[in-house]
Amino acid sequence: MIVKLATCLACSLVAGVTALAQIPDRDSRNTEIRHTDTRYSLRAYTRAEWQDRAADLRKRILFSSGLLPLPGKEPLNPRMGPVTSHKDYSVASVLLETYPGFFLGGNLYRPVGTPGPHPAVVSPHGHWRYGRFENSEINSVPGRAISLARQGYIVFAHDMVGWNDTMQAPHAFAGPREELWLLGTLGLQLWNSIRVVDYLVSLDDVDSSRIGVTGASGGGTQAFLLAAVDDRVGYSAPVNMVSFQMQGGSPCENAPLLRIGTNNVEFAAAFAPKPQLLVSATGDWTVNVPSEEFPALQRIYRLLDAESYVESRQFDSPHNYHKDSREAVYAFFGKHILGEVDPSRFKEDSSRPEQLSSLLYLWGRSLPEGAVGFDELLRQRIAAAEADTLELAVRDNRSLERARAAFGERLRLALLAKLPRPGETTVQPLEGPDLLIGRKDVGDRVPARYLNADSTKAPPTLLVHADGIAAAERSEIGLAVAGRGWPVLMIDAFQTGGAVEDRDIAGAGRNSERYYHVFNRSDDANRVQDILTAAAFLRERGNADGIRLVGIGRAGLWALLAGALDPDLRSISADADGFDAATDTEYVEGLFIPGLRRAGDFRAVAPLLSDRDLLLYNAHDGFPLAWYRAAFGAAGRSDGLRIEQGAASTELLLEWLSR
Repeated sequence: MIVKLATCLACSLVAGVTALAQIPDRDSRNTEIRHTDTRYSLRAYTRAEWQDRAADLRKRILFSSGLLPLPGKEPLNPRMGPVTSHKDYSVASVLLETYPGFFLGGNLYRPVGTPGPHPAVVSPHGHWRYGRFENSEINSVPGRAISLARQGYIVFAHDMVGWNDTMQAPHAFAGPREELWLLGTLGLQLWNSIRVVDYLVSLDDVDSSRIGVTGASGGGTQAFLLAAVDDRVGYSAPVNMVSFQMQGGSPCENAPLLRIGTNNVEFAAAFAPKPQLLVSATGDWTVNVPSEEFPALQRIYRLLDAESYVESRQFDSPHNYHKDSREAVYAFFGKHILGEVDPSRFKEDSSRPEQLSSLLYLWGRSLPEGAVGFDELLRQRIAAAEADTLELAVRDNRSLERARAAFGERLRLALLAKLPRPGETTVQPLEGPDLLIGRKDVGDRVPARYLNADSTKAPPTLLVHADGIAAAERSEIGLAVAGRGWPVLMIDAFQTGGAVEDRDIAGAGRNSERYYHVFNRSDDANRVQDILTAAAFLRERGNADGIRLVGIGRAGLWALLAGALDPDLRSISADADGFDAATDTEYVEGLFIPGLRRAGDFRAVAPLLSDRDLLLYNAHDGFPLAWYRAAFGAAGRSDGLRIEQGAASTELLLEWLSR
């Protein structure tokens, strides 16, 4: 039963909170499950807001691809097959070693008879049957490469993973363990595209100041992702892919975390203010581009005083990269790259691709010596990610500051949790000490119980139990804190205690189960968010400096992660719950947050908490305790850390809360 807000108790519960609202009957995180076919829109931005947003989107793309920080660039060791020359272009097969022992196949097309240096075009293909060899009426990858070469460009048309010459990994791979490390097809393909740019700019006859990219369908996804993250790309033409109503149905277009709160239109907009052409078709998911997606993109370009640099062309056609679409791209590139404004100069002449024996590097050849298998590739990439984390180990104050900056960014990108700003929390009082907490315009629903809310005996304790409010209230520390008359707020974090709700993930839409974590936070990430939301509620009641966070059971791990994101949580008591933080299986089965291992896991948390008071107990031998001791030592705060590998007594917890 809802108590009227006029009652004294309700007023005391919400004193200082600016937003009162009816919290929804069901948590929107259970009812609004996003997926590939969810309808999106672009919210309004100011220029400054968009510039911040674009920078964040670029980091999101790289992080979700497992490419933040970028891997070290080993020599590409290009291997080239025989060159086939024609009167106005040449073509050769090429193999690039994009990772040690991993090879990407492609074809290099060059102009013949025109002086360089030449502009260059990266040409990823889509999910047509023959990949970079597709030569049909609806799409010809060799046709566009030959035409561009005739126009004066050097073109590299390369494989998707698992196609043609690029055979060391399947096109679809990524299980829960790989998601922890952000290893997947999208990231491998994006890295391959970045390395293609490396290869092109290394060529003596390439003008590195004029690099373009174009592809259709899945190749369109690669085009706008590469354009967003690689500053060397100056011109982009994604074809039949930028849409509010479909975000890409292949594993090579989806990575965990990638589209949480965003969509392909924003990724394309992140390329602004550089020249960009959207090509769309009436017969696929880009049907609304002229009326919806393109005007949205124009708004971003207009903010940056570059509206003339974005254009749109639509054709009455099924999903394609046909001759009309290609000629539209030729004319756009010709205007912006070659300085030729007459589109009639870019009509496509007929061409005939070479035999596959000339275009496939591995036709009649084996993979080069040192080529790795798929399992070894994954092992290498995990080892490289581990090396990135170990490089940030704290040794002194200087390395502490570096670790705080790097790990803070990585954890923020892994958790994608937000610290509610003043006025963003909402509250709905219920009967007695119970209430619901949420965030304005989000629709989340966090059941809470606030005991001794008016007490001034001590700063408030935020007590979170892995099993929810009832378990927290029955716990020894819960009884002790409440018995002393201290204010204590307990919550049912997402899908715990009274917040457990049915969810129909499979019924939400196409691919909603398969790509759930591409579009939606994991349950454990949502639990961390709920702790941040509850802390913001307490802060708005005037407790900015005094909140003491206690996590019991698995909630102790949520508390550590929340503390890493919220610098105002000054005192944390965390039950490590015997968690073996060095074992992937533990995360998969008991704390599943995609990207957490790639971000540095609980090693990343240590430097971010070293300016607080931290009691850590029930710590497994696999928990990185040495990282916490080193971080607190470097901060000159060893007395702010207490570690108990066994249980913490109620007396110890009370002592810590009284500091």
